Amino acid sequence: MFSFAPLFFVALTSLLASATPIIYDGRASFNLTAANLDANKGPFLTVVKGSQNASHYTTLLGQNVLATPLWSKARYVPAEQVVSVSVDNSSIFSPGGNPQNGFRRTDLIAANDGEHTELLTKIETGVTAFHFSVKKDDKKPLNLSHEYQPVFIEPNDGTHVFDLQVGSPFTIPTGTLPSNNSNILKIRDHSGNILFSTDFTSNNWHNFAVQVDWTNLKLGVFYSKDNAVLAPVSKLVANAGAKNGTDGQGDFHVALLKLPIANPADSAAQQSDVPHFGSQEGTTEALLYSGVFVESVAQGVSVGYGQTAKALA
Repeated sequence: MFSFAPLFFVALTSLLASATPIIYDGRASFNLTAANLDANKGPFLTVVKGSQNASHYTTLLGQNVLATPLWSKARYVPAEQVVSVSVDNSSIFSPGGNPQNGFRRTDLIAANDGEHTELLTKIETGVTAFHFSVKKDDKKPLNLSHEYQPVFIEPNDGTHVFDLQVGSPFTIPTGTLPSNNSNILKIRDHSGNILFSTDFTSNNWHNFAVQVDWTNLKLGVFYSKDNAVLAPVSKLVANAGAKNGTDGQGDFHVALLKLPIANPADSAAQQSDVPHFGSQEGTTEALLYSGVFVESVAQGVSVGYGQTAKALA
């Protein structure tokens, strides 16, 4: 699947998988098990899900699928296992016993053996880069008539510091579905402005690093496909509407959050209450993830194979 240049890779086999200080490592080791997911052991807090065990919605794929090659230490030697995150009609999260019937969602929250509050302050101080790679699961395809928000940082007010979005944007009233840009991956800022977009092609790893300046409230994006090293695809820009301090910090989610389609039979107030109302089909859908980690960019941004690039400035 990947077209590695042999001589290039020989020179890289002794390099470290990443080159800057890693604050949080969400790359699933081959020792991570389904039982760990169910018990919130390891790099993910798995409480945001439906009524089944976490391992019903999140599957560790072992050696069956190759992860993004960017962080492998040697040619064709995977450094992590791919994680499949799925939703079905039971994927209704019920915080405080209040079911979110409008959403279908499974979220993996960055944590260390279930602890995420202290970790949050470490990964959201100074200037940090949030890495993740996403791939289609063509056996469990998304319904692109819906909007999906697969990756995001969510402060307590429910906004997103940034997010990855794909599918047809939720609108009232509903427009033509699917929308013309439904198969486009978009990195958006706090206010929903698009910083970068690219076709969500099948059979490819789409690799991202989002640089976040938590003091000056700025964002920048790096991107590559498959085995190509990451490269900047945006300037460092103001993160419109973002907040300083704890009000602007939130959990880092690697997820499959599927929004509903507005139901014309609902009242105007109900249609606007997106988490709790709207139409869903109940199909089983999934995305594949690898290469999830957060690093300080004091020594640059890791771009793959032990190499770094200058942080955006």
